[in-house]
Amino acid sequence: MAFLKLYARVLGLLAPDRRLAFGLAAAAVALAGLQFLEPVLFGRVIDLLARSERMAESAVWAEAFTLLAIWAAVGLTAIGANVAVSLLADRMAHRNRLAMMSRYFRHVLALPLSYHGDVQSGRLLKIMVVGCDNLFGLWLGFFREHLITFVGALVLLPLTLMLNWRLGLLLIALVLVFTVLTAFVIRKTQVAQMAVEGFHTRMAGSAQDALSNVMVVQSFTRLNMEARQFGQISRQVLDHQFPVLNWWALVHVLTRAASTITVILIFILGTLLHLRGQASVGEIVSFMGFATLLVARLEAAVAFVSYMLFQAPAMAEFLAVLDAENSVPDRPDAREMGRAEGRVAFEGVDFAYPNSGQVLHGLDFVAAPGQTIALVGATGAGKTTSMQLLQRLWDPTGGRITLDDVDLRDIRQDSLRANIGVVFQESMLFNRTIRENLQVGRPDATQEEIERACRMAEAHDFITRQPKGYDTLVGERGASLSGGQRQRLAIARALLKDPPVLILDEATSALDAATEARVQKALRALMAGRTTFIIAHRLSTVREADEILVFDQGRIMERGSFQALVAAEGRFAELVRTQLTGVAS
Repeated sequence: MAFLKLYARVLGLLAPDRRLAFGLAAAAVALAGLQFLEPVLFGRVIDLLARSERMAESAVWAEAFTLLAIWAAVGLTAIGANVAVSLLADRMAHRNRLAMMSRYFRHVLALPLSYHGDVQSGRLLKIMVVGCDNLFGLWLGFFREHLITFVGALVLLPLTLMLNWRLGLLLIALVLVFTVLTAFVIRKTQVAQMAVEGFHTRMAGSAQDALSNVMVVQSFTRLNMEARQFGQISRQVLDHQFPVLNWWALVHVLTRAASTITVILIFILGTLLHLRGQASVGEIVSFMGFATLLVARLEAAVAFVSYMLFQAPAMAEFLAVLDAENSVPDRPDAREMGRAEGRVAFEGVDFAYPNSGQVLHGLDFVAAPGQTIALVGATGAGKTTSMQLLQRLWDPTGGRITLDDVDLRDIRQDSLRANIGVVFQESMLFNRTIRENLQVGRPDATQEEIERACRMAEAHDFITRQPKGYDTLVGERGASLSGGQRQRLAIARALLKDPPVLILDEATSALDAATEARVQKALRALMAGRTTFIIAHRLSTVREADEILVFDQGRIMERGSFQALVAAEGRFAELVRTQLTGVAS
């Protein structure tokens, strides 16, 4: 039943093209009927020849020409219908393959960080490519070939009973044997094939993990170890795949044997019936044609069902990703927000990650428009998590966060995030041109606006020295640029977006002193007039903040200006002394 439900779900994905799909199904019924007519016409011709000795020559030719004309019309109609079905099915399958790939891609990008933290990107990419290719193969094969087989078996095969019910029962018995055998093998192999697909997915994830960390692999001489682990997964694939292959090889052999036996039985039974006057030679020939046609169709159906079984786990994975729900969905009545003033308030905010302990406890603070708030504290104290809540990458488990006195959950996510700019510790550049990276937050920015942002970010000069200026490819993750250059591009990107609320997440911690000085100048230009949150371990970068919040184990333990907190001789003063002396007290 699970196999049939999956099959029905995959066909249901063609809902946008349902009119064409129903048209192709109707064409399949017509083609099955035309195929049914050919053996009947052949049998009629044989019967005509058998009784031609008792007929006038002119009558023989007249009836022969009538039968041949009908046969030619049937053949030409079938050829035309096949061409039309093939072309339309091809186009429908290609169109929907790309549509499903786009739908999957958009859906995955919209899933929250909690989902991406648990699933490797290589696995998601493999599921998209393999899943869409399998959907394409199923749709194309189903409408071009196999729907005709199923229609013939379910609707037209019983019509053979009208020609000769004894021979018709023999053909129906063949289909029943095939169906029972196939259902049995599906039950025997479905779970094993799911395991095989799981190992394939592990292979993709392992390869992506190693390739994305190739520097670590080479530096720590892990080449042999990574290759050995990959080989172990490959062997597990074969260990689980071979039994499945053996079962389906048996199905192919038994299908061929059953088909051959059926043809022989039709000849034997037909001969006996003919001798008793219960079947004409033409009927026997017609049923031999039916059997030959059915044999070919059933063999194709076996191949298709085996293909479906082998690909079912990949398609199930694909559908599972599509079914994954966003843990921070927009409310039905969520509203668009224009450009915000920038007032941010945390009101008794608690948060706990799924299957984890409490991370934040009762956070309360307000950032007025244009203020700079610094968040300091040890690693894991809750600083980054609180800013992720502000971007609504997660929702609080208690309390609320507001922007301009509106609960974030009442604002559409795209509208909220349009008002927030982020400069990360890692610049996170795409493997695209400098211009395309800068336009990430504002695709319609003009060249003049791009250059103005880059000058403010101290980036224009180094960009113009690149081989193709703003059209230079930066490489994967900006590998062709230095750390300082990447960070200044990230600042220019945020400047171009021009958000009223800004988050600087360790924006300079990975830079040397000289580069940091240039980046700090760019950051001051970026922060002007914006509500800014600075996450920093390097306390020298937060001297000019309007308020500093000292986090410890998910709570705000101290707050105030730099000078006031140092004078208070509390936790913040201890952190300052530690950084100045390099020794923890």
